[in-house]
Amino acid sequence: QVQLVESGGGLVQAGGSLRLSCASSTSIFNFNVMAWYRQAPGKERELVASMAKSGYTNYRGSVKGRFTISRDNARNTVYLQMNSLKPEDTAVYYCNADSGRRVSRGQGTQVTVSS
Repeated sequence: QVQLVESGGGLVQAGGSLRLSCASSTSIFNFNVMAWYRQAPGKERELVASMAKSGYTNYRGSVKGRFTISRDNARNTVYLQMNSLKPEDTAVYYCNADSGRRVSRGQGTQVTVSS
């Protein structure tokens, strides 16, 4: 069973930056898509950014130009660089890995942006 472990969350002031990491217990080449989702209190989970095996990336509109998804194949790790953070980015951020047969998700890491 795949294990995904997120890290890098924390408390930051508005305008600050954080880099989230998602370490996979298996090669990330096994996955067609790796993605970051987030869920704020009282809200539905939403897709933040995704990266296909081809390297194609996709972002939700509210984070375009501020967040960047990337990967380090040698470390089996996917990153989410978050710049110019806003209070509305506050949420638990989850890493997803879709192999086409199964979707795995990590436990999440809390990101809190103070105004």
